[in-house]
Amino acid sequence: MSDAAQPSAAEVRAAAEAVKAALDRHLDAVERRSGPDDPAVYAAFDELAAAAEVYDELLYDTYDEVTPFEIPGSDTLPAYAGPEEPSALNVLIRRDYTVAEPQRLLHQAQRIADLDPDAADEAVGNGAGRADAAGVVGTSVHAALGVLFGEFEPDEIASRHKEFGLEEGDSTLWVAAADDPAEPGEWLSTPFDQADPERVVCRFDVSAVFDEELGDDDLLEALDKER
Repeated sequence: MSDAAQPSAAEVRAAAEAVKAALDRHLDAVERRSGPDDPAVYAAFDELAAAAEVYDELLYDTYDEVTPFEIPGSDTLPAYAGPEEPSALNVLIRRDYTVAEPQRLLHQAQRIADLDPDAADEAVGNGAGRADAAGVVGTSVHAALGVLFGEFEPDEIASRHKEFGLEEGDSTLWVAAADDPAEPGEWLSTPFDQADPERVVCRFDVSAVFDEELGDDDLLEALDKER
């Protein structure tokens, strides 16, 4: 940025005052909240986040300094534009894993296949006999993953991932408003194509980047405020 385009010290000071005012309004909304989902608290939170972002940018442009706080996910979604009283919901979940211990994964899948040969046959899916399918599971990570995710619910895998040789990565959960319930089978071919960020009622993110940027206490406080 050129010197001519740089914000003035007065602009930075005005932005700081705006943050202070937004803090007061946020605290007032929290103190007066009517319930856990009070829209006034959400609005005050968004206003505070926007004011803090403006101040942070001006502070950096003018003084090459940054603020010591950050609100995770504050700029990842546009303003909510869905119905005030949704009658249907879409819940979108993504969880990333790495196969940290392939042998542990293969062992667990083989154990499942030995107890339930049908699970192995469905995972391999190549028309092999049950005995052949069960043998493939213990040597193929691809087949082992099919057995694992076919046998257990995603939430159970998330809680037992180390047991299955997996290591957690980032995860996110979106709760989005829908106009009407979908017809059975309507969206199964392209389950995520209709995700509209403007209809997300709330979202919850988990990422190691938050642990790097914030201490544990600060992270929990920030996520609690976001929710």
